[in-house]
Amino acid sequence: MAQQAYMTETDGGGSGSGRPGSRLRHLLNRFLSGWRGDPRIWRRGVLLAVVAVALALVMLLHSHIPNRIGNLGSLTETFLPWLGLLIPLLLVGALVRRSATALIAVVLPAIAWLNLFGGLLTDKTAGGGDLTVATHNVNADNPDPTGTAREVAAAGADVLALEELKASAVPVYESALAPTYKYHSVQGTVGLWSKYPIADVRSVDIRLGWTRAMRATVSTPEGPVAVYVAHMPSVRVKMNAGFTAAQRDQSADALGEAIAAERQPRVILLGDLNGTMNDRSLNAVTSQMRSTQGAVGSGFGFSWPASFPMARIDQIMVKGVEPVSSWTLPRTGSDHLPVAARVNMGTTS
Repeated sequence: MAQQAYMTETDGGGSGSGRPGSRLRHLLNRFLSGWRGDPRIWRRGVLLAVVAVALALVMLLHSHIPNRIGNLGSLTETFLPWLGLLIPLLLVGALVRRSATALIAVVLPAIAWLNLFGGLLTDKTAGGGDLTVATHNVNADNPDPTGTAREVAAAGADVLALEELKASAVPVYESALAPTYKYHSVQGTVGLWSKYPIADVRSVDIRLGWTRAMRATVSTPEGPVAVYVAHMPSVRVKMNAGFTAAQRDQSADALGEAIAAERQPRVILLGDLNGTMNDRSLNAVTSQMRSTQGAVGSGFGFSWPASFPMARIDQIMVKGVEPVSSWTLPRTGSDHLPVAARVNMGTTS
């Protein structure tokens, strides 16, 4: 009896059907058995295939989506990376429908998305660099400006730009940042703080009627650099008007003209541009400068909204200097995340 029981247990334990690998193969065979010999796998899921192809075309041809109606092109480009979330949904739909046609079609948007954003999935940051810069839209309604100032100062930036400075809060920021930054200037609602001397400070007209952009020369140990700080007008998504960004677009054109006319060969732009690098309406700026996040960042670097970042509208861009690394900083009392970058002043891009 004992011997029989022992042999029974051994036989049961040695059976391949109880092993995880065998169970997985069994489930896979059952799944594939529903596809083999079924001529309808090519006829089912046509609608899913059409959606997949349309999604691929939107991603590949986004620059051709017209802006004439509600700035639809710019709106699409602002949230373009998020279209990738539709790909796994289409894949699941193709598997559930057992559609070979849909499965093949889903490959197209997957390739398109990887072509556009695959490079952002890798960490391109490197060591070195001789100047650290940071920018932060502090939010005019920030409940803790002192804490926000201390948090961004603790990041160790040599040059710090702040946007959306409320007049009543400027003395608070000046006091909190004074121990770290010897030099600073505030122009309208934007400000620049620096560990190195600044000169040639002036406001930049971005066609708003009040000051939301400035320019200064920062004398770093590696030489002078022109630093621009800008806060583009806000954009809105309205049911009756679409993506309202006309004022932002005009200001971007004006900022682009100012940077193009800059005589200093090394230029750094810090600010909240209320738009992403994909948005064609910022071409006046983005066409002549490099995004530090795109060049040497890790991930997408989304900065807004701080509670659940969905887009990088806070930008650091350079011309005439080489970006080394770029990253987002921890959340403060603002609705934006601060962003920072390290650049090499001695090497031109």
